[in-house]
Formats: sequence, structure tokens, C-alpha cells
Amino acid sequence: VGTNLTDLRLPRRVTVRELGGCMGPIWPSYYSECSALLFVVDASNPSQVSSSCIQLLSVLSAAPLASVPVLVLFNKIDLPCYMSLVEMKSLFRMQDIVSCATQPITMLETSARDGTGLADVLQWLRSALREP
Repeated sequence: VGTNLTDLRLPRRVTVRELGGCMGPIWPSYYSECSALLFVVDASNPSQVSSSCIQLLSVLSAAPLASVPVLVLFNKIDLPCYMSLVEMKSLFRMQDIVSCATQPITMLETSARDGTGLADVLQWLRSALREP
């Protein structure tokens, strides 16, 4: 519980602030500082899909984030019980969300444990933050 800050060099310094799902009520206090948004979903926990989707919709509808690029990360693909990208897109109705959203949305599968997808996340960040 709390926020974690991590600095990345992409090559310029970028600060990543992690706010867990339980911190949802305070998320809006950080929206004005946000240049890009990474929204992480536990792809191994089907019981959290509906609450994650509601949180995502809430974030996407926030006025300060109307033009902020969004990367939805379906994480924990290293676990045998993970739901595939196709399944997650279907459960979240991502096609509908993307078509109604004002911001650009990208989706990736990742594993924070083994690093799968990390290079793609960094490349997305460079691009979203207009890095070469």
C-alpha cells in the first residue's frame, strides 16, 4: 500500500509512479502530472476482470487524461492460469472501449516476473513520450 516512484532513462529521465488498485480513490490527484498511463491488469485472476474494467473506464473518462496515451498491460502471462490477450480483450470489450475513448490505447501481454514484454513496454514509453 502506498506509491512507488521509479526513474527511467529513455534517454531522458522519466518518473514512473505506481499506484495500486486499492489506491484508486486517490488516483485523480495524480492525473494532472500524467504524460502517459500504464494500466496493469492481472490476467491470471478472472474474478478481478469486472473491477479492473470499471477502474479502466473511470480512468479513461477523467478529463485530465483525455489525450494521454494509455498502455493496458495484461500481466502475469507466466502463470499457467493466465487468460490470453484475445480472452482479455473480449472480457474487457476492448474494441468498444478503444472506439469510444478519446486517448490512444495500446494493449500488451507482460510478465513482470520473467520480463516478457518489457522491451515492448519501454519502446511504447519512448514513443508515447516522443523519445527517439
